[in-house]
Amino acid sequence: MAESSGGKTQGTFGRYLRLPRNVLAVSLVSLLNDTSSEIIYPLLPAFLALSLGASPFAIGVIEGVAESLASILKLFAGYLSDRFRTRKLPVFLGYSLAAVTRPFLAFVSSWPQVLAVRMIDRTGKGIRGAPRDALIADSVPVKERGFAFGFNRAADHLGAVIGPMAAVLLLMYFAADPDAPTVGEYQSVFLYASVPVLLGLFVIAFGVKEQPDHHHQPDGKAIRFSLKGFDGNFKRFLFVIGLFTLSNSTDAFLILRAAQLGIAPVVLPLLWMTLHISKVVFSLLGGGLSDRFGRKPLIICGWFVYAFVYAGFAVASAEWHAWALFIIYGSYFGLTEGVEKAFVADLVPSDRRGTAYGLYNLAFGITVFPASLLFGALYEWGAAVAFLTSAAISIAAMLMLLSIRPQPAEAQS
Repeated sequence: MAESSGGKTQGTFGRYLRLPRNVLAVSLVSLLNDTSSEIIYPLLPAFLALSLGASPFAIGVIEGVAESLASILKLFAGYLSDRFRTRKLPVFLGYSLAAVTRPFLAFVSSWPQVLAVRMIDRTGKGIRGAPRDALIADSVPVKERGFAFGFNRAADHLGAVIGPMAAVLLLMYFAADPDAPTVGEYQSVFLYASVPVLLGLFVIAFGVKEQPDHHHQPDGKAIRFSLKGFDGNFKRFLFVIGLFTLSNSTDAFLILRAAQLGIAPVVLPLLWMTLHISKVVFSLLGGGLSDRFGRKPLIICGWFVYAFVYAGFAVASAEWHAWALFIIYGSYFGLTEGVEKAFVADLVPSDRRGTAYGLYNLAFGITVFPASLLFGALYEWGAAVAFLTSAAISIAAMLMLLSIRPQPAEAQS
């Protein structure tokens, strides 16, 4: 019995190692980059508010503008990667911007300077996002596509587990009083945070190979910046993604709700880390399950879990409720993040994948900011009103997803 269990474990691990080199390399880069960004991200709000005197509105402007810029740029970067038949170059350039820009956080003295740094950093995210996803889709057969994207998302979330731990260790090393770091002590941590993403550039340069065979154009026509090359299923999927995202506000509200349920501020980072551990586990499971049972059933299950979690937060009344809901919330990401990206590849021709991923990210990006504004406004009427409204919107999007009937990807190429 032990041998059977061990053989199964080795077989699963071996399946990860048998993933194409590009998938393994890009996933390692995702882990390194997220380790870098998650060293900075948990410390940035406190640094802005306590050290630079930024207001909550200023913090919202910084993150809102930065993420919106990234989402818009993903559209153009994806299109250009199709048009010029290259994935590796924009991926390298995007991560290079992050590597070059993040050290400047060690020298800022006002929140507008932080805004400038974050905008350039997120510009890099916008440049690399869609071409990176297209590169993964180009590198694997359709029967392994969900597994590959799930593995990539798991690596990304593992970086989000390592990053906060590294941030605490760096802060303990540099700060005389870790509970009240000075501006210079914060900035020392930010400087070292750039090291992982710098290592990622070497992985891209020497570990990633272009996939020219996947950039063919069957009809002999140049790729155009238009929705005309996509069928109705993909267009409906973009609309449904936009609708679902209206329910998907910033996770800061979940942390706020957890605090209201009695979880102490010093414990909140541990809760956040627990969420990302859950994301890692379920991302590894979800992608492979979508290869076996189909993308759409997994996404529907994931959106149902999302609705359940938000409804749960509406009625939660104890600390343990928050812990349980955060762990369950991680399964939503595992059932949807990588699976949605694999589903996009299933819906579009291979020569238009970069543009498709750009449009997918745009559909998400143009509604994620209004979603947070809507949720915040509803929160003024009570947490239950906000969470139940989001749950209802996600159920509506889930029902609309049933109308999409994807064709085999190869039939469209």
